[in-house]
Amino acid sequence: MRLVASSNSAPASVNRYLLPHEQDVVTIRRHPAVLIGPIAAVLGALVVAGILSNTPLANSPASLAILWWLWLLVLVWFVWQVAEWSVNYFVITSARLLLTTGLVTRQVNMMPLGKVTDMRFERTLLGRFLGYGTFVMESAGQDQALSKISFIPYPEQLYLEVVGLIFKE
Repeated sequence: MRLVASSNSAPASVNRYLLPHEQDVVTIRRHPAVLIGPIAAVLGALVVAGILSNTPLANSPASLAILWWLWLLVLVWFVWQVAEWSVNYFVITSARLLLTTGLVTRQVNMMPLGKVTDMRFERTLLGRFLGYGTFVMESAGQDQALSKISFIPYPEQLYLEVVGLIFKE
């Protein structure tokens, strides 16, 4: 199952990290469930701001304005989290695994496929319900930058794809 047909359809922000001889196999974003925490925070802050607006604490216009400006800051933080999610990619190539993260400070974590000695995926009950999992990879006695990747969509298909690349014979 191909989730992205060719390297031409991968974003330029990912293609710049691929070597000339590498073939892009799969390029995906992390599952949108990674945004559950930020969504809960912004909705919780909205409820708290709404409740506090109807208490004696918010009698003055200044305290009411401060309260809603604080909620606006939480909303801006949420928008930032969504923007970061939109530029973060998990990439499987013919030679390595990459995880690109960061909106302002870009990080590219990589593990060569040849160095992967053990790989598994885990799915919590919520992960099974929503359709995401966590990849855990180990290499021969080395601490890698890319050892655990959470909120991976289609974990069974991607697991088979990676294992198929590691064990080509």
